Amino acid sequence: MGAKNLVEVFEESAQRCKDKTCFRFVEDGEWRAVDWQTVRTKVQNIAGGLRHIGLKKGDRVCILSKTRYEWTMADLAILAAGCVVVPIYESSTAEQVKYIIEDSQARLIFVENKAQFKKVVSVYKDLHQLTQIIYFENPESTSSQEGVYSLDELMILGSEKGASVYHDSLKTITPDTDASFVYTSGTTGNPKGAVLTHDNFIREVDACFKVFVFEPHYETLVFLPFAHILARVVQFFHVRAGFVQCYAESVDRLIDNIKDVKPHFMVSVPRIFEKIHARTLQSVEGGSSNKKKIFYWALDVGQQYSRLLLNKQKVPLWLALKQRIAHKLVFSQLHNKLGGRIVFFVSGGAPLSTEVASFFKAFGVDVLEGYGLTETTAAVSVNRFNEMKFGTVGKPIEGAEFKIAGDGEILVRGKMVFKGYYKNQQATDEAIDADGWFHTGDIGEFDEEGFLKITDRKKDIIVTAAGKNVAPQNIENIMKLDPYISQFVVHGDKRKFLSALVTLDREEIIKYASHHHIPFKQYEDLVNNEKIYELIKTRIEEKNKQLARYETIKKFAILPMDFSIESGELTPTLKVKRKVVCKKYGTLLDGFYV
Repeated sequence: MGAKNLVEVFEESAQRCKDKTCFRFVEDGEWRAVDWQTVRTKVQNIAGGLRHIGLKKGDRVCILSKTRYEWTMADLAILAAGCVVVPIYESSTAEQVKYIIEDSQARLIFVENKAQFKKVVSVYKDLHQLTQIIYFENPESTSSQEGVYSLDELMILGSEKGASVYHDSLKTITPDTDASFVYTSGTTGNPKGAVLTHDNFIREVDACFKVFVFEPHYETLVFLPFAHILARVVQFFHVRAGFVQCYAESVDRLIDNIKDVKPHFMVSVPRIFEKIHARTLQSVEGGSSNKKKIFYWALDVGQQYSRLLLNKQKVPLWLALKQRIAHKLVFSQLHNKLGGRIVFFVSGGAPLSTEVASFFKAFGVDVLEGYGLTETTAAVSVNRFNEMKFGTVGKPIEGAEFKIAGDGEILVRGKMVFKGYYKNQQATDEAIDADGWFHTGDIGEFDEEGFLKITDRKKDIIVTAAGKNVAPQNIENIMKLDPYISQFVVHGDKRKFLSALVTLDREEIIKYASHHHIPFKQYEDLVNNEKIYELIKTRIEEKNKQLARYETIKKFAILPMDFSIESGELTPTLKVKRKVVCKKYGTLLDGFYV
């Protein structure tokens, strides 16, 4: 498209779309819309406000908030002021917030509300660079607090000079200018700040623009945290493409919001698709024998039909007729739950199981799985509508070069690869070699058709006492397909056999206990119940049949509570912190091998 910076990308769309809807969001219980020109004016005023209160080009500015339309406006305005955006997950603790503000040397932070404000205030005395705090939600009063403003107050301060600040940035920001420090969610140790430029984002968005097919009237519903690179690129994709971006109220309200918005596409992590898959199958299993027969007949028809489409083979008339009947009887119900207009999903952030991808495809919904990291500005490979293969993350996007190292590690090179880690030359040198190849830490291979398959994380590979190499993620994904299992962590490095830690799907286990008359007063009673243990044991043994003998789970324990971000066992993108979990339950795991 030729834009040299992200402000220019936004300006082109704002001029093209003008009074068309840019955002939709819920306010006071109702969905409201804002057009592109209104957003442009607000972005200019926020940028002007930042300059008015003393920010200079190159200054770092943090955003501590859940995903909401003010996040996007602040992001664009910080860039339009010539500053660098530093996202922080809303779930971060005060100490984590302190670390990122301190490490990035941020001078200002946008906070969503009073709860996030309190996190910053609790560590404020240790933050020598930070001088200003801006609220998204208007507090009762900011007049008595020096350096604290509401977003509305900031826009008033910037209304006079906002346009000139904005237009200056349009002309002066170069492709190599730092746009954002994105801190890795950190499954181990402190997060590192990946430095991403305006050009990194533009190259990524332009490459994706050639992969996905969009109509101008499309609407999407965003709910992933913008502190995650996948969601952030979706945001800039919206800025480039000009469709309508709708903001979910929360993950808890996601299903209701989907019904309201009726999105044409959505981007998610695999956990959401896994839950839809598990709940659908569980609902069928709880129904009549006739309902089961119809469902599994329809699923079989859908899989036969989709298999031919994927292989670019002609669909026989008899199968096409069956598929129409299957859609009317079964598939349409899921489509309606997803709003009725869904064209496709995009999955990223973690591996999606073949069974789940196949299930959605059978229902007539494409889940396009891709692969990328924070350091590659999100996707570097992705499945396409006309080139898709289950169990892979597709083919490289334009501009992404790949090489598989001798030990199987995936190396990537291209304009979307980051500059390095902020103030951490040692980590940068370890990640990017002398020839410019970024070492991803993932193990993978290309098949004969050029599709990339991710095997596992390099650091996660388990080597048993017998010398067998085991990829735990593959086993975990198979086990998590069970509707009664929420999380599954495989253990066994340098051990004689594999064991596992299991957390249960609370809702489904309670349903099972009630249906089978298993007495309990509280959920914890079920975790320790012998019948529940035998249920999970039977389900694991059934899944073991799909695995090689050395990959099977010999012993396991059911944990009393599911993993959570708050307890430190999950990253904000819902990845399990394997080392944290294994250390926390080390005594329990050691007991398996006595």
